[in-house]
Amino acid sequence: ADALLAAIMAIAAQNPFAHRITPGGHRMSVAMTNCGDLGWSTDSRGYQYTEQDVSSGQKWPPMPALFRTLAQQTAAEAGFDGFHPDACLINRYEPGAKLTLHQDKDEKDLRQPIVSVSLGLPAVFQFGGFERGDATQRVLLEHGDIVVWGGPSRLRYHGILPLKPGVHPQAGAFRYNLTFRRAH
Repeated sequence: ADALLAAIMAIAAQNPFAHRITPGGHRMSVAMTNCGDLGWSTDSRGYQYTEQDVSSGQKWPPMPALFRTLAQQTAAEAGFDGFHPDACLINRYEPGAKLTLHQDKDEKDLRQPIVSVSLGLPAVFQFGGFERGDATQRVLLEHGDIVVWGGPSRLRYHGILPLKPGVHPQAGAFRYNLTFRRAH
């Protein structure tokens, strides 16, 4: 976990965390950066994967081998052999930050899984059905937990409840989430 956090800090030094604006004009409470061939972003034009940060015009930092290996091995253990992520969205949550229920459907091949790694403060993950209003299961994610979903569950709505205040010995007052995807 220490190596993952160090890699996150190195990536953020090259491309700092930023609060993106949704197409509806709302500031996201989660701060984001990316690494890999592509990065996920949002602005007034919508949600998209790009080769560079739309704010700065800079290419996203390369995905560390440590990240790629972790995502591939974890996906394989969950039954998704041959997963080759080309994008890693890195979310930083501070107390009160949340991610409303949503589907990850901006990727070209929706048969590819999502691999999500939690670091730092604990958070409550909501995993719902195929409609936003469906009932959700709530799962406490702690430092080092990894969730992989794909196949029939790939388009289930999911989100994070508002982060509770706290201090983690390695991540301080934050929760970090690495979300690996095959975007193209």
